[in-house]
This record gives sequence, structure tokens and C-alpha cells, in this order.
Amino acid sequence: MATQSMDATRAASELITGLQHHLQPLAGMPHDYDPLMQLIGNARFALLGEASHGTREFYRERAEITKRLITEKGFTAVAVEADWPDAWRVNRYVRGLSDDRDAPTALAGFRRFPAWMWRNHEVRDFVEWLRDYNIGRDRGTQVGFYGIDLYSLFTSIQAVLAYLDRIDPEAARRARERYACFDHAREDSQAYGYSAGFGLTASCEDEVIQQLREMNRRSAEAPQTPGLERDAAFYAQQNARLVRNAEEYYRTMFRGRVSSWNLRDNHMVETLQALERHLASDRGAPPRVAVWAHNSHLGDASATEMGNMGEWNVGQLVRDRYGDEAVLVGFSTHHGWVTAANEWDEPPQRKQVREGLPGSWEDIFHETEASRLLLVLRGDAELRSLVASPRRLQRAIGVIYRPETERQSHYFYTRLADQFDAVIHIDETHALEPLDRVAAWHTGEPPETYPSGV
Repeated sequence: MATQSMDATRAASELITGLQHHLQPLAGMPHDYDPLMQLIGNARFALLGEASHGTREFYRERAEITKRLITEKGFTAVAVEADWPDAWRVNRYVRGLSDDRDAPTALAGFRRFPAWMWRNHEVRDFVEWLRDYNIGRDRGTQVGFYGIDLYSLFTSIQAVLAYLDRIDPEAARRARERYACFDHAREDSQAYGYSAGFGLTASCEDEVIQQLREMNRRSAEAPQTPGLERDAAFYAQQNARLVRNAEEYYRTMFRGRVSSWNLRDNHMVETLQALERHLASDRGAPPRVAVWAHNSHLGDASATEMGNMGEWNVGQLVRDRYGDEAVLVGFSTHHGWVTAANEWDEPPQRKQVREGLPGSWEDIFHETEASRLLLVLRGDAELRSLVASPRRLQRAIGVIYRPETERQSHYFYTRLADQFDAVIHIDETHALEPLDRVAAWHTGEPPETYPSGV
């Protein structure tokens, strides 16, 4: 055992020394991300991850990278790990189509847990920037903001009904009859999933499939002239698709993690593909899309411990479909602060992030002594060989953070060279600040650091 420990220590030391020759320091200068821009090149999809759902720097750097993708490379869509109807409201705002007076109002649709993921200062600032960028631009060159997640089962039902009420009351009546299957759940998605999944009540699978088929027929028969009505029809059709996929997701979520995870990421990719077709038809050319989601969705799952358990994800599916036209970028931090909850549906807290575990990727990056660094893995055979073996632990913090069980709750093994095309590490990070701060957000915050430490 002592020999194995010495070998591991020696290997880590050699890895750290090797990384120091390849890392590119990030000094807060405009040209910091030039190598990343070069890597993305003409790619159609830039998948920009995050190692937590509550780290200010991840959101801020991701926004800055996306601004460059928009202004320098003609990206015309930002697709985020958020619900379709809530993000669509933001999309209308940034394109000057809504009555919302400002970004916080446009983000008001994000009410359910975890609202801070999108109702925060960094997203607010990016949304205002996006609106300013779009002013004066024609429809074909404006940049949209779209959600690709599937939690909004009942909100999407209401969106389908509202659309049909406006254009075809008889179709709306048929839709209400079908969606009435969910009435017993009282707009509680998990209650529906539990009762239908265990056969306590009938499932609504047939009804949501019928409604989606009708919406698809309506879309196929409708004029394809670009314009607001075509956008509205697409929005409604996607809501119907979301209802169909969310019904299956909630019905299977109590059977095990793998099946529900795969359904969710399949839906995200389906949405990206539908968005790609819609925007290409509008613009006459394939769109270029920046995707914002957690590392666990955007890093290639086949290079991780989760892939060994049968999970796949957005990064893997997009890479399989688009090859080099997709660039996968991961984020990492060693220590700092994060906004997260103790349990689902509990208020967000400002929680201290423990130092990366010894031997983990977080620890290895920390030992390079670069406070902020970029590693471009794709195209650098020497660097890829350096990080290829052995597998190392990597941390993932979602909307819940349990530091007391961190190894079991938040770490998994990865092969970094195959997981991402590039990695950005920020050694010390800070908590994302929600627009709607509650008293619990200050939990654990040393008084002397507020507000300068925020």
C-alpha cells in the first residue's frame, strides 16, 4: 500500500509539472479566451458547462465567452438548462417583443425551485446585454434565449391551451379533454409520476401522445413563412412535446436514476434539434448555438463513471451527432462559496465549498498554482496523453450541496481528455447572488466578509 501511495504521489507530481507547460493563465484580459475562440472556430455548438448551479464566476465567464461568440462568430441562440416557457418569456424580452419593463421582470417566470439558477445578478446582466445587442437588428440576426429542460409539465399544458384558445377553440376543447387526465394530480408533477408510475392511477401517456400528434400535424400543414405567428406555433408545438416527454419522465423517475436521467437529456437534445430546424428555416442557414448547462450534462458521459452505469447525456449525444462541430467546455473550482440548498425545495444558502479532495482534478489544478487557467485539450496530443490516465475524481455540485458527505454525494471518476475539449479552472470562487435573497442565504457567511466578500 505504501508503494502504491508513493507511486500515486509521484504520478500526481509529474502531472502537475506537465500541466504547467500547457495551461494558459486567465488574467482578466480581453484576449484571455482567444485560444478558446480559435478552438471553437466554425463549430455550430459551443457547450459551456459549470461545476455547480450556484457559482458566480461560472456564470460570469460563461456570459463573457458567449458575448464573444455572438459578436465575433455570429452565434444566434443561447439554449440553457431551464424550462421552455420561462425562457421563452426572456426570449421575447431580449427581442423587444414583450411588455416586460426590465430583465428581472422578464425573469419572473422562474418561480419554482431552484429559482436562483436563472433569477440572479449575472443572468440579469447578460439578459440586458442581449436585449441591447438585439436593438435595431432584423429578425434574422437577433439572438434568442431558449430553455431546453422539461420540468414545466403543467405550465406547458397551459401554454398549449392558451395558444389553441386564440387560434382554434375547437382544437382547444379537444386538448382540454386530453389534458384533463392530469386533473387529479392538482398540478403536482411528482404526485402524478408516483401514482401513475406505480399503477395507483391511470397514466396520461396516450392522451399526451395524441395531443402532440395533433400539434405536429398542425405545424406541418401551417404556412412556413417566417414571422411571429410561426414562432408562436413553434412555441406551442414545443410545449406539447415537452408535456409528452415530461409525462414519461415523471412516470419513470421513481424507477431509478438512469432511466429518468436519460429521458431528460434526450429531451434536451430533441429540443436543440427542433430549435436548430426552426432557426435554420428562418435564417436560411444552420444556426450557431451556445448551450449553458451543468458539466454533468455537457461533458461526454461515456468518459465518466456515470457512463459506466448506463447514463448518457447532452454532451455525448451532441458529440455523436455533430462531431467536431460541437465543442465541450467544462468548468472547475478548488474552494470558495456556492449558492445551494440542503434539500430539494428548501431556501438557498450561501455555503462554503470545501477544498478539492487530494488527487482530484480540482486538487491537481490547484497545485499548478495558477489561480485561473484554461486548458485546451482538443488538438494537443501531448496534453491529452498527459491527462488520459488514470481516471481521477471530479466534483459536481448541483442545486443541493452536502459537504458532510461530499465524496459520496458530489464526486465521480472521469477521463478528462475524453470528457471535454477544454477546461476552465478558477481556484477560488464566490456564491451566485440571487435576485430574491432570503435570510437563509447568509447562513455560514462570516460577518466581516459581507458585502466585500460577495
